Amino acid sequence: MLYKNRIRSQAEYEAARLASIENPEAFWAEVASNLHWQKPWDKVLDWSFDPYEVKWFSGGKLNISENCLDRHLADRGDKTAIIFEPNDPKDLARRITYRELYFEVCKFANVLKRNGVRKGDRVCLYMPMIPALAVATLACARIGAIHSVVFAGFSANSMADRINDAACSVVITADGMSRGPKQIPLKRVVDEALDNCSTVNRVIVYNHLNWMPEMVSGRDVWWHEELQHVDSECPAEPMDAEDMLFILYTSGSTGKPKGVVHTCGGYATYVDYSFRNVFQIEENDIYWCTADIGWITGHSYLLYGPLMSGISSVMFEGIPTYPDPGRFWSVIDKHGVTVFYTAPTAIRSLMAAGIDHVLAFNLHSLRVLGSVGEPINEEAWHWYYLHVGKERCPVVDTWWQTETGGIMISAMAGVTASKPAHAGQPLPGIQPVLLNQEGQEIEGNDQEGYLAVKFPWPSMIRTTYGDHERCYQTYFSAYKNYYFTGDGARRDENGLYRIIGRVDDVINVSGHRFGTAEIENAINQNKHVIESAVVGYPHDIKGQGIYAFVICDKMPDNATQLREDIYETVSSEIGRIAKPDKIQFVTGLPKTRSGKIMRRILRKVAENELGSLGDTSTLLDPLIVDEIVAGKL
Repeated sequence: MLYKNRIRSQAEYEAARLASIENPEAFWAEVASNLHWQKPWDKVLDWSFDPYEVKWFSGGKLNISENCLDRHLADRGDKTAIIFEPNDPKDLARRITYRELYFEVCKFANVLKRNGVRKGDRVCLYMPMIPALAVATLACARIGAIHSVVFAGFSANSMADRINDAACSVVITADGMSRGPKQIPLKRVVDEALDNCSTVNRVIVYNHLNWMPEMVSGRDVWWHEELQHVDSECPAEPMDAEDMLFILYTSGSTGKPKGVVHTCGGYATYVDYSFRNVFQIEENDIYWCTADIGWITGHSYLLYGPLMSGISSVMFEGIPTYPDPGRFWSVIDKHGVTVFYTAPTAIRSLMAAGIDHVLAFNLHSLRVLGSVGEPINEEAWHWYYLHVGKERCPVVDTWWQTETGGIMISAMAGVTASKPAHAGQPLPGIQPVLLNQEGQEIEGNDQEGYLAVKFPWPSMIRTTYGDHERCYQTYFSAYKNYYFTGDGARRDENGLYRIIGRVDDVINVSGHRFGTAEIENAINQNKHVIESAVVGYPHDIKGQGIYAFVICDKMPDNATQLREDIYETVSSEIGRIAKPDKIQFVTGLPKTRSGKIMRRILRKVAENELGSLGDTSTLLDPLIVDEIVAGKL
């Protein structure tokens, strides 16, 4: 299939970027024409950032499932769509063709219908990284149900929060899952979550590990049993371009997770376009994104992007260090992976494991390397480029967010300029700016400021589910008529962007964002805790670690035990991935006379920058800073 909008040179990039600025509607109309539309759109774009309302391709109808499956059947029906690599390397990998995937999706879409799911209903998915998760996600999209995938590392409380916010009627899960040497009883976690949910009337359980979990009569059904009652014909539901496709929850600066909403037409258009161009995708690529589908990277660049492009994509159940730190490289050689997309956290942990695990494999199939989730530091970039890419594979260091839907700033592999620790140039169609504190645009290169975007793009967040005002306040109120990313950035002398970190109260742990308030709320659940303050600090493996300053009813006699109790509380409330790396018990926090916690000072302490704490004389109790510094971990 001819793809009209492929950018193959720096000159073509410059031309496309100019065209996207001079006539953005014509630019995006041409990009969108690469998809299969059941009905053409009436209008390309309607928009306002104040008040916030954006509509792309109004009146147009399409279905993303049809674009991932049906349109490939004639030419690629027998081509491998998904290569499933199980957790245990002793287990056989599975290859699923586009035709096989099409029939599986259609059958499960009919299962959903049989269980009362209709267009517009919300369905929660809490599953292992197995093909059934891809099938369930695509089946929801096929019938117009709105999927909300919850990462299967979140606690029952976190899942319940998400189910209740979206008022999900159905949960799809599995009996259990394997992750490295551990096995996790997913169905049991779902049961615990549903003790606090009133909207769910059906749980569909996939038999993955041959466990026999307790099944609630009248509510729970087995996936494989339901398949016996349906056929494999299910036409794709015509979806308006602005109909909701999915809700994906992300942590914010308040304790309540935000339900980021993406819609059908704009999301499909942008993910298809960005995937093909950033990775310079070719027909015979074997592509591997190591992200879980529970995160936006898994949605956009493991599931939808590769399938819309009609290529073969690896889906991996395990972790990079099991059964040893050579697992990633073993899988690349085993399946002939050509494009590899992973997180800096994984790269740093594999660096720490030693070079021998990499040198044991030839990795000759690779031609493009990618990085996602957080800025990649220079040391990790060079290690990745030298030892994994053998100095012949371009590295694309991609910057984007759950809210942007797709990659916004990145080199295009082997086409546009690349520089270690720099995301690069914006994709054509994206108009980023640097702002000063007053909200004025900073012109020219070799400048630093707040990163914002001044013109809409098709895959941008449409709303936060059930609370549009929160969407406006979070992203569009800080600087009028701009989407504010929450990141600071630097534009170098050649116009390449480098992301220099969050400027709000969000911590990026291994590429996963957590609001400080969310973690503090969990810590404060402990009966001995009066108040807490959480900040991020540089971490060699995770990028950012979590440092918690905790005030108790009295200084603990057994600090180790209390720390363990707090770890357990956070794991229970949010998940183990949000567990603090350091907990320092203090008698007070640095507060202004109005009661605001001076996080800037706490960050300096956590980062060990004790010589630049600044003026503390205006604090309510300046002496508390000395105590905190003296007790630093």
